[in-house]
Amino acid sequence: MAPGSAPLRILVFTRTSGWRHDSIPDAIAALRGIAGELGMEVVATEDATAFSPASLAAYDAVVFASTTRDVLDEGQQAAFEAYVRDGGGYLGIHAAADTEYDWPWYGELVGAWFANHPEGLQATQVRFERPGVLVEGETWPVIDEIYNYRRNPRHRVQVIATVDETSYEGGTMGDDHPIAWCHRPGRGRAWYTGLGHTREMYADPRFRRHLARGLRFASGADAAC
Repeated sequence: MAPGSAPLRILVFTRTSGWRHDSIPDAIAALRGIAGELGMEVVATEDATAFSPASLAAYDAVVFASTTRDVLDEGQQAAFEAYVRDGGGYLGIHAAADTEYDWPWYGELVGAWFANHPEGLQATQVRFERPGVLVEGETWPVIDEIYNYRRNPRHRVQVIATVDETSYEGGTMGDDHPIAWCHRPGRGRAWYTGLGHTREMYADPRFRRHLARGLRFASGADAAC
């Protein structure tokens, strides 16, 4: 952010119509802390009326933090589509992929919808395909709920990170299991991570660096995701 310029503003949306993650307050707190370190401001809401042209115009990016199922009506969907089309940013966390199955545009925005997940939590390794989160030679073992997706989004997006299915039972995507990715829908920006089920993840410095990259990309502060 240039000296004297207004801070970038982020809307964190956490409405749920299905499963509600108890990590949502941790997600909000982490995003507030990360955004503060980046010189950004966060507004958190579950009020879908925030998805109007006038309201969305005040934000540089919108985060869907473990939203589930139907969260916006048709008018709100149209406003969000226009917002992204005109250059706004989207960041999805975890159950953002378990959201709005009857809205094809959203399916393209998030990149891949949730299909299922193995029972309980899974222990695996996260492997990054681009620098900026792990230091050279570092590995990231995680314990989280690892989603299987309805499709592999690789040919539609830039994959940021994958997980190793050989380290746990119940993965269905094979040798190439993306867990985070980004793309540019029109003039907009979209970034998604499937991690973030557990409360503990939001205290992990590697996950916080991962989210910081997402916030910078989605808000337009950085071209790299």
